[in-house]
Amino acid sequence: MTHVSNVSLVDSAGSALGLLMAPSAVAAGYPSPAQDYFDGRINLNEHLIKDVTSTYLVRVSGHSMDGAGISDGDELIVNRALEPKDGSVVVAVLDGELTVKRLRITKGGVVLQAENPEYPDIKVPELASLQIWGTATLALHHL
Repeated sequence: MTHVSNVSLVDSAGSALGLLMAPSAVAAGYPSPAQDYFDGRINLNEHLIKDVTSTYLVRVSGHSMDGAGISDGDELIVNRALEPKDGSVVVAVLDGELTVKRLRITKGGVVLQAENPEYPDIKVPELASLQIWGTATLALHHL
């Protein structure tokens, strides 16, 4: 099962992180000597976060979402203001336990779907306590 750890709020002030932004895309092949300069700073909040007041970060622990490109140790940007829909990757609390799964809404009920065949999907029992804490919008994957 993939769990969530190290939940932290995004800076609500939306302040720049002080990173430099290249004026054009960086070639993955042979580097061009003409592109050895930078053109100002970039505010990552403007590029990664749609709603600063409703967004937080979580660190993923586990491998049940590997098939969705979410690996152990990745951070997810999660927006609590987005309405979770069938197919959304969500941070959920099921009977007091945090987890990251794909939300499936079926005729038979709600399923928290793993994205790794080694992990079972979780069919949410009718009397279970399920809360959706937000919809993941981006995964920050470490190289």
